[in-house]
Amino acid sequence: MTPSARAATIKRFSEDPEITVFLVSLKAGGVALNLTEASQVFIMDPWYNPAVEWQSGDRVHRIGQTRPVRITRLVIENSIESRIIELQAKKAQVCPLCFDGDLWVDD
Repeated sequence: MTPSARAATIKRFSEDPEITVFLVSLKAGGVALNLTEASQVFIMDPWYNPAVEWQSGDRVHRIGQTRPVRITRLVIENSIESRIIELQAKKAQVCPLCFDGDLWVDD
Protein backbone atom coordinates (compact mmCIF):
# COMPACT_ATOMS: atom_id res chain seq x y z
CA MET A 1 0.00 0.00 0.00
CA THR A 2 1.40 3.41 -0.90
CA PRO A 3 1.78 6.01 1.87
CA SER A 4 -1.06 8.10 0.42
CA ALA A 5 -3.37 5.05 0.18
CA ARG A 6 -2.48 4.12 3.75
CA ALA A 7 -3.27 7.65 4.97
CA ALA A 8 -6.59 7.67 3.10
CA THR A 9 -7.54 4.27 4.55
CA ILE A 10 -6.73 5.37 8.11
CA LYS A 11 -8.65 8.61 7.61
CA ARG A 12 -11.70 6.78 6.29
CA PHE A 13 -11.66 4.34 9.22
CA SER A 14 -11.33 7.25 11.64
CA GLU A 15 -14.14 9.31 10.15
CA ASP A 16 -16.70 6.84 8.78
CA PRO A 17 -18.82 5.23 11.54
CA GLU A 18 -20.05 2.61 9.06
CA ILE A 19 -16.54 1.10 8.92
CA THR A 20 -16.12 -1.06 12.01
CA VAL A 21 -13.15 -3.28 11.11
CA PHE A 22 -9.59 -2.35 10.22
CA LEU A 23 -7.36 -5.26 9.14
CA VAL A 24 -3.62 -4.82 9.46
CA SER A 25 -0.62 -7.11 9.82
CA LEU A 26 1.36 -7.02 13.06
CA LYS A 27 4.43 -5.55 11.42
CA ALA A 28 2.53 -2.82 9.56
CA GLY A 29 0.28 -2.11 12.53
CA GLY A 30 3.12 -1.51 14.95
CA VAL A 31 4.62 1.52 13.22
CA ALA A 32 3.36 5.09 12.79
CA LEU A 33 -0.28 4.26 13.33
CA ASN A 34 -2.79 5.73 15.78
CA LEU A 35 -6.22 4.14 15.86
CA THR A 36 -7.91 5.62 18.92
CA GLU A 37 -11.25 5.22 17.13
CA ALA A 38 -10.86 1.47 17.66
CA SER A 39 -11.36 -0.25 20.99
CA GLN A 40 -10.59 -3.90 20.23
CA VAL A 41 -7.51 -5.62 18.83
CA PHE A 42 -7.52 -9.25 17.72
CA ILE A 43 -4.04 -10.75 17.35
CA MET A 44 -4.26 -13.74 15.07
CA ASP A 45 -0.63 -14.16 14.05
CA PRO A 46 1.64 -14.18 17.13
CA TRP A 47 5.18 -12.93 16.62
CA TYR A 48 8.38 -14.36 18.11
CA ASN A 49 9.19 -10.99 19.65
CA PRO A 50 6.50 -10.12 22.22
CA ALA A 51 7.29 -6.40 21.86
CA VAL A 52 5.87 -6.49 18.32
CA GLU A 53 2.48 -7.56 19.70
CA TRP A 54 2.65 -5.04 22.55
CA GLN A 55 3.39 -2.27 20.09
CA SER A 56 0.50 -3.22 17.82
CA GLY A 57 -1.89 -3.10 20.78
CA ASP A 58 -0.50 0.30 21.70
CA ARG A 59 -1.77 1.68 18.37
CA VAL A 60 -5.28 1.57 19.86
CA HIS A 61 -4.39 2.25 23.49
CA ARG A 62 -3.08 5.81 22.98
CA ILE A 63 -3.57 9.29 24.36
CA GLY A 64 -7.00 10.34 23.12
CA GLN A 65 -8.58 6.92 23.59
CA THR A 66 -11.92 7.40 25.32
CA ARG A 67 -13.07 3.78 25.62
CA PRO A 68 -11.73 0.69 27.34
CA VAL A 69 -9.39 -1.29 25.09
CA ARG A 70 -9.59 -5.06 24.80
CA ILE A 71 -6.77 -7.04 23.22
CA THR A 72 -7.61 -10.65 22.35
CA ARG A 73 -5.09 -13.18 21.12
CA LEU A 74 -6.55 -16.17 19.22
CA VAL A 75 -4.38 -19.29 19.48
CA ILE A 76 -5.09 -22.91 18.64
CA GLU A 77 -3.93 -25.30 21.34
CA ASN A 78 -0.87 -27.45 20.46
CA SER A 79 -0.12 -25.45 17.32
CA ILE A 80 2.96 -23.59 16.15
CA GLU A 81 1.26 -20.44 17.42
CA SER A 82 0.98 -21.93 20.92
CA ARG A 83 4.72 -22.68 20.81
CA ILE A 84 5.39 -19.09 19.78
CA ILE A 85 3.36 -17.94 22.82
CA GLU A 86 5.55 -20.12 25.05
CA LEU A 87 8.67 -18.59 23.49
CA GLN A 88 7.26 -15.10 24.06
CA ALA A 89 6.74 -15.91 27.75
CA LYS A 90 10.37 -17.02 28.09
CA LYS A 91 11.57 -13.84 26.37
CA ALA A 92 9.37 -11.68 28.58
CA GLN A 93 10.98 -13.28 31.67
CA VAL A 94 14.50 -12.57 30.41
CA CYS A 95 13.86 -8.94 29.44
CA PRO A 96 13.63 -7.50 33.00
CA LEU A 97 16.87 -9.28 33.91
CA CYS A 98 18.67 -7.39 31.15
CA PHE A 99 17.54 -4.01 32.43
CA ASP A 100 17.49 -4.70 36.17
CA GLY A 101 20.73 -2.87 36.91
CA ASP A 102 22.42 0.29 35.77
CA LEU A 103 22.32 0.63 31.97
CA TRP A 104 25.51 2.66 31.83
CA VAL A 105 28.85 0.94 32.11
CA ASP A 106 31.97 2.96 32.89
CA ASP A 107 34.96 2.12 30.72
